[in-house]
Amino acid sequence: MNTTNPQLSAPSSVSGTTAAATSNSVLRVPPASPAAAVAHFGASLAFHADVSDVASALAEGGDPGFVVIDTRSTASWDQGHVPGAIHLPTVLIPEQAEALLDKSVPVVTYCWGPGCNGATRAAFALAQLGFQVKEMLGGFEYWAREGFEFETWEGRERRTPDALTAPVDAEDCGC
Repeated sequence: MNTTNPQLSAPSSVSGTTAAATSNSVLRVPPASPAAAVAHFGASLAFHADVSDVASALAEGGDPGFVVIDTRSTASWDQGHVPGAIHLPTVLIPEQAEALLDKSVPVVTYCWGPGCNGATRAAFALAQLGFQVKEMLGGFEYWAREGFEFETWEGRERRTPDALTAPVDAEDCGC
């Protein structure tokens, strides 16, 4: 138990059972205090945006207040990318970012999907150069799986939303 930080200390009981005695793997390590949770989840939202929120902001028309950067290779970009995104592979950020981007405009990075940390590496490289940056959770994979329109070298496409990632009969998931 953490005795130096009361916000991270384990509660004395969890649903009537002492935390040390529980065999429940969810509560074996008790939840953080509400104050610690606010700090953690607030920070997470400062660093991340999901595909639905990015798509919604872009669909409103006009200036969304941010620019979207596809950090993948040219071959990947050609397979499909978010409409209006700028193609800037992570490896080229140090030499091209300052010529392509305005440091006063937040940047949202994406790569393939949740199994790829390319968007994280790109966000890190951009932050090192002084850009405000968020990572788009889910990447291009979830953009396509949620049924949002994307561009390829052949034109625009849209796939049927995957019922495991997007609501089937609603405009949004309500979250």
